[in-house]
Amino acid sequence: MVKDLKYKRVLLKVSGEALMGNQGFGIDAEVVNRVAEQIKRVHELGAELAVVVGGGNIFRGVQNCTKLGMPQASADYVGMLATVMNGSVLQAMLKKTGVDCRLMSAIDMHKIAEPYIRNKAIRHLEKGRVVIFCAGTGNPFFTTDTAAGLRASEIDAQAMLMAKNKVDGIYDKDPRKFPDAKKFEKLSYEDLIKKDLKIMDVSAVSLCKDNHIPLFVFDFEAQDGIEKILQGENIGTYVGE
Repeated sequence: MVKDLKYKRVLLKVSGEALMGNQGFGIDAEVVNRVAEQIKRVHELGAELAVVVGGGNIFRGVQNCTKLGMPQASADYVGMLATVMNGSVLQAMLKKTGVDCRLMSAIDMHKIAEPYIRNKAIRHLEKGRVVIFCAGTGNPFFTTDTAAGLRASEIDAQAMLMAKNKVDGIYDKDPRKFPDAKKFEKLSYEDLIKKDLKIMDVSAVSLCKDNHIPLFVFDFEAQDGIEKILQGENIGTYVGE
């Protein structure tokens, strides 16, 4: 079934923290299954969907390098490997639901994932396959937010969706800690940077701004949230021109 979509080719960024659900660590099977089911429904609408997964549910580079005395570069590589694990799990869940998908890694590991090649990734999307990007940019000192902005730009995505864990948009402060936090329904790229809202890296915002890619920040638990965004409904917070 193919429906008219406002955004047909999109990149979905799923944080590692979202995958661990209410657990303090690791992967919540129920959450991953729910993400896979949402992706399947979007895929059935005819969308060309790419996914970037984070790794914070397994290893957080900045925090852990401080605790362990590791150089940040080394810790960042461990974090990249965490995203490969998350991507492999998501790939398995998608295949279980009958969705044709490919896992592409920015770090070569041929027995686990395809190497990331831009033209090949685009070809997979054109053939109706979901593409999961893992291992960040393949370089230390860059977050998976930056990787998401980079991949969205490279595949000519029409929108980038940031799926958060129990946060339904961008607020002026953490709504989980401050009941009086104010939600923004719409922001410009410049506002997001100037207000220093820390919802994502400045480099990622700049990539989206330079390539005219609108951002949607929403709670991935929202009912049919991804489908509604692709069909043009206002869900979460919109960031654009």
